[in-house]
Amino acid sequence: MQFIEQIKQRAKQSIKTIILPEAEDVRILKATEQVLKEKYANIILIGNEEQINKKANENKINIDGAKIINQLTSEKKEEYIQKLYELRKEKGMTIEKAEKLIEEPIYFGMMMLKENEADGLVSGAAHSTSDTLRPALQILKTAQGTKLVSAFFVMCVPNCEYGEDGVFVFGDCGLNENPNSDELSEIAISSSKSFRQLIGKEPKVAMLSYSSKGSAKSELTEKVIEATKLLKEKAPDLKADGELQVDSAIIPEISKSKAPESEIEGKANVLIFPNLDAGNIAYKLVQRLARAEAYGPLCQGIAKPVNDLSRGCSAEDIAGVVAITAVQAQEQK
Repeated sequence: MQFIEQIKQRAKQSIKTIILPEAEDVRILKATEQVLKEKYANIILIGNEEQINKKANENKINIDGAKIINQLTSEKKEEYIQKLYELRKEKGMTIEKAEKLIEEPIYFGMMMLKENEADGLVSGAAHSTSDTLRPALQILKTAQGTKLVSAFFVMCVPNCEYGEDGVFVFGDCGLNENPNSDELSEIAISSSKSFRQLIGKEPKVAMLSYSSKGSAKSELTEKVIEATKLLKEKAPDLKADGELQVDSAIIPEISKSKAPESEIEGKANVLIFPNLDAGNIAYKLVQRLARAEAYGPLCQGIAKPVNDLSRGCSAEDIAGVVAITAVQAQEQK
């Protein structure tokens, strides 16, 4: 069974409620129709009910069963304004600013999540990553025991013998621009947990570089070598190795010649990129050239499940990320 189908089956075991604050985007409405039809999550759309229904009708999309909340007229509006003000007043928040922010669907949705009115939120089809993550970090904060919020993709490569039957976690491909060694080790730990949570198999982590085991020497390779050292100190039971070129990380025959002592033996399923340039380029290349399904950027390290979407996403992609968010919410409970 395909990765996303397994996730949907898991989501059905304990139905969660997911907020979609970009309710006037046709792709969001199509995704809502699909989720409700397949019955693996409840959906809350935020926005003007009349306009949302009009757009759904014009595009022949059935969103019956979705709950629509207008953030401008909601009975919770004043309460949320007050709570946002209390939460952020030491950072310069005023009541006026709080009122303005709560009128934005994403901020309203984050407050709903904070108040346990829903289990997760998915945004980003029509907003930048920072527009989604800023309110998440301001309102929800980081998860307990997490030093760094990062982003990952689940990559499902068809007809692929590498990784976990073609399934990989790529991190960080969406958020941290140039992580230092300590941050890279944190991204690796979070990504390994995400792999275990979503794929249910043992993570094998490769810290990627343009060098394998000292084949080149520079500031860039030293960063990855130090990150691997820190990773092994922080998570000694985790199967991990670095610095590795991607072929020696995922192809056993090449691992034997380039990294014969490697404990992951060329069977990596979690790939950690040295910076955002490398990660973003890699996921898009794999997505387009290998026709892989790319789910993300998914977030790790936030106190509640919040996931970002690529602005180039399809309705199908959104429906998949909703399923993933629902499973993350199950795991968090």
